[in-house]
Amino acid sequence: MNWYKLGKEEVVKNLGTSIEKGLTDTDVQKRLEKYGTNQLKEKPKEGLVSKIVEQFSDFLVLILIAAALVSIIIGETRDSIVILSIVVVNAFLGIYQEGRAEKALEALQNMTSPTAKVIRNGYLDVVPAANLVPGDLVVLDAGDIVPADIRLVESSNLKIDEASLTGESVPVEKKSNKVYEDDIPLGDRENMVFMSTIATYGRGKGIIVETGHNTEIGRIATQIQSIDEELTPLQKKLNELGKYLGIITIVVCVIVFGVGILQGRKVMDMFMVAISLAVAAIPEGLPAIVTIVLALGMNKMVARHAIVKKLLAVETLGSITVICSDKTGTLTQNEMTAVRLFTGNKIYNVTGVGYNPTGDFKIEEKKVNPKEVIDLKNLLSIGVLANDADINSANEAFKVVGDPTEGALVTLAHKGNITKYTMNKECPRIEEMPFDSDRKMMTTFHKNYIPGKIVSFTKGAPDIVIKRCKYISVNGEIEVFDDSLRKKVLDVNNFFAKDALRVLALSYKEYDNLPDNISSDSIEMEMIFVGLVGMIDPSRPEAKDAIVKCKEAGIKPIMITGDYRETAYAIAKELDIAKSINEVMVGEELDGISDRTFKDIVKNTTVYARVSPEHKVRIVSALKANGEIVAMTGDGVNDSMALKKADIGISMGITGTDVAKSTAEVILTDDNFASIVAAVEEGRVIYSNIRKFVFFLLSCNIGEIIIVFTSILFNLPIPLLPIQLLWLNLVTDSFPALALGMEKGEEDIMKLKPRNPDSPIIDRHMMVDIIVQSITIGATSFLAYIWGLKVFPDSLMKARTIAFSTLILAELLRAYSSRSERHILFEIGIFSNPTMIYATTLSFFLLLGVIYVPALQPIFHTVPLRLVDWGIIASFAFLPLIISELYKALFNRSKEDKETSMKLYKERF
Repeated sequence: MNWYKLGKEEVVKNLGTSIEKGLTDTDVQKRLEKYGTNQLKEKPKEGLVSKIVEQFSDFLVLILIAAALVSIIIGETRDSIVILSIVVVNAFLGIYQEGRAEKALEALQNMTSPTAKVIRNGYLDVVPAANLVPGDLVVLDAGDIVPADIRLVESSNLKIDEASLTGESVPVEKKSNKVYEDDIPLGDRENMVFMSTIATYGRGKGIIVETGHNTEIGRIATQIQSIDEELTPLQKKLNELGKYLGIITIVVCVIVFGVGILQGRKVMDMFMVAISLAVAAIPEGLPAIVTIVLALGMNKMVARHAIVKKLLAVETLGSITVICSDKTGTLTQNEMTAVRLFTGNKIYNVTGVGYNPTGDFKIEEKKVNPKEVIDLKNLLSIGVLANDADINSANEAFKVVGDPTEGALVTLAHKGNITKYTMNKECPRIEEMPFDSDRKMMTTFHKNYIPGKIVSFTKGAPDIVIKRCKYISVNGEIEVFDDSLRKKVLDVNNFFAKDALRVLALSYKEYDNLPDNISSDSIEMEMIFVGLVGMIDPSRPEAKDAIVKCKEAGIKPIMITGDYRETAYAIAKELDIAKSINEVMVGEELDGISDRTFKDIVKNTTVYARVSPEHKVRIVSALKANGEIVAMTGDGVNDSMALKKADIGISMGITGTDVAKSTAEVILTDDNFASIVAAVEEGRVIYSNIRKFVFFLLSCNIGEIIIVFTSILFNLPIPLLPIQLLWLNLVTDSFPALALGMEKGEEDIMKLKPRNPDSPIIDRHMMVDIIVQSITIGATSFLAYIWGLKVFPDSLMKARTIAFSTLILAELLRAYSSRSERHILFEIGIFSNPTMIYATTLSFFLLLGVIYVPALQPIFHTVPLRLVDWGIIASFAFLPLIISELYKALFNRSKEDKETSMKLYKERF
């Protein structure tokens, strides 16, 4: 249906809805059943068959399959079956891991799905956009992503960015009163807004006419939100590492094959050894393990109130050196409460906390009825009328729907028995100039407040509103706002600000008729000043602890706020962000300096007051120019540039606009600064765990090469058969490596300096550690093999079983040592990672199975071992663990690490 050709009343009638109350819950449920959810059709997911084909298309796996087929041809059927079985098990483990990662990412995608403001049953509410139906009455404000195709019924300076749909680069002005007779192009329909476009200015209200795949954008199958499936720098580095190791391993395998042939060994035997050695040496499961650890780490962050939308962000979080945080709601509780008023040359105190509309107005401890004091009544009325928020009392809990500052004004008016519903009904809004960050004001026009007059009510930043007022209301009388009165008001404003109050100024202006020219220069000038409202948003109790943690971690916290210098400093000092007011910079000062000068100043500035979104971009640019890795918070439409510019953009999940959420890499579900620090900590833990299992896998796999290569060089029988190498690879690579990825993190990880994001995953220290551990594992396993050959000269199979068992046990014990690069095992606790206990226990019992289960012995070429044999094996297997721990204690720790380790040791023992 061509909804743009219908008038408002026809749309209402056709969809059976109401412009005032919207739909009822019953209507919504019926329409959901009829029309389905408001979601676009997703791309078909990759099927099981495709995933299986992908697993078997790996180059090394194909070589292994080829080797197995060759073995069948020459009569080695049993070995071939086992090799193929192990390949199949590895493939399905890979599919399982990918499935877990996909589910984790899908869960995060669902959590970041858009919401919409909708009026149902006559009340404003916020609901998931997927639950919207035709006939729903939707409210749009600047920053909202349009959730469906909507026919507007109200609009006030509403502008929509339709670039995603029409390609139009300039936001289009919308007018609800337009009705068209002829067919017109999509971009010219001024009475319609379309799914996935963005409200950039003004506000509007409209009725949903199409949802899901029936929308304009649904018809061209465009999806509005998705989580990028891009390789992170870490994954790219690991892929490059895998290729590099592959080349080295192939060279080694060729040498092993050549030496074996020269020694007179069978070609097929050496072929199988070389192939299986290559597969065992290269950690082909590493990318899959990294992906699942990153994805599960993202899920762990959700539990700490941070939704990370991209795998890349998980890595970058651990490298953050500066966190630029908005003050309101992030460092504070975001429950603005009006506590002090100035009007009629008097200061009033207001009791009550949060959005609960109960409290008293007092002057010198004497209660006052606001309706009996004309200036006070006007102040409260302006605050509730020039206001887009509302208070919702569902479930006996009062919460704001909209901006917290406006919510505080609604609550304030309710305390004086001036309700938003009644005022809006008696004095309807007929026009408005929405708030924007450049003007720092909002103006609405109303009729009936003063009989026979149109009145504009303005609220905004005191310094700007006071400058634009020519008159002042004192006891209901209008006086000229002379310098002495202006100075008094400014002094009161400073007095409020020094007490860390956020202050708004309120004013009004009268007209005989609604002005034709509605612009800031004509309307928001020569106004009548009414008063000031001082609000407080208490700091979060956990914020101060989080800031201490930041500083210990080498991260500089910076507070950004629209408050005045004194107010900003008062909060920053309380939170220990700033120690001197000299660390505070005001937006006007920032405008007056060059980028080069600011690059130096930014090093010693911890608080930015009275800043605009453009200032945020400059702050980020200056910090990055100094080599900092910057996280920036934001919630508004204009914050999107700063969020994009930062290394990590962080949006508020509660107060953030849809635009900010779609731009950011991280969304805070509780808008809490402590959650940013928790996400940084989790990012560090995840990266540390990835280093641990890379270290573990490479040292073990290179150790396997060493024992086979050494045996070939000494012209000894091959210590490990292809099937044993493949089994060992499956056991040692999968379970302990995943367990290392589940480490909870070292207790002092937030006392380390931030990691350089350009540093390689295998740095110089790790390379030395890998060499030491590889030689230790390979040498001890080789010595155990030599011992077996000498003690059991007539049983090569027993010597091989001893070497096989020693190598597996050494690698399982090595997994425990890999749990920390700096702390010895007794300091972190042997049993502090239950997953590691389960993984190594399972692996050890699987080892016992292939040794003692009669049906498996001929397959794996093993024989039962005596208890005394296990004693010798254990003595060899423990050597790599002991050497690793000694090396760690002697060479891998700084003085601070050793002091921390001693403290941990004393706490545990």
